[in-house]
Amino acid sequence: MSGSPFEAILFDLDGVLVDSELQANTVWVGLLAEHGLDIDLPTFMANAVGGTHAVLFEWLRREYGWTRPDTFIPEMDARLYEAFGSTQAIEGAARTLDLLWAAGLPFAVASNSQRGRLKRKLEASGLAPLVGEHAYDPAHVGGRGKPAPDLYAHAAAQLGADIARCLVIEDSVTGLSAGVAAGATAWGLLAGGHVHPDNAAQLTRAGAGRILRTHEELQGALELDRRLLRQPHS
Repeated sequence: MSGSPFEAILFDLDGVLVDSELQANTVWVGLLAEHGLDIDLPTFMANAVGGTHAVLFEWLRREYGWTRPDTFIPEMDARLYEAFGSTQAIEGAARTLDLLWAAGLPFAVASNSQRGRLKRKLEASGLAPLVGEHAYDPAHVGGRGKPAPDLYAHAAAQLGADIARCLVIEDSVTGLSAGVAAGATAWGLLAGGHVHPDNAAQLTRAGAGRILRTHEELQGALELDRRLLRQPHS
């Protein structure tokens, strides 16, 4: 796209395109309580948002001495699958993707979600047709999820873009750190229902070049409406 400082836009999913963090973490807290570990939702979310399940289980073991029973993952999988069937797109997310398509600026989703959950959330939110095949999870990079840079580097490569000329859009320190480590420009987008008052400062310290609050702000920052108007007409 002529005049754009970016070759591609790389989105996190949860809390950036879909409002699923509260859904997921409520399931976790409820199931943990059934298995003998009571954690309040804000504490759990402060440690869980943006991370992989492996990292989360290690935190639970280290901080609480809790080890998951054999039945935990199957139970969690079933409950999350049910919960994610009602996942909603964040206000303005579909328009952002529509405008990117129309302006000819490639984009992808790079998420720490397990592949089946990633697909479920995209389909339930109505964003799957817009994202198409460019939805990537840690299994695409040997399980090396965020904060490792591999997932964002892989997404950029699949789009044929130079990661140094990509923009990463994130809502968590874990994810934003991955984008920065990969060599991309990274902006924080705090448009989800789980936003904490300290999030903006945390993302800025992690290297966010800008903090945005809505998809409308993101569209304006990327000048998507203006760029679309400048596209040649057939």
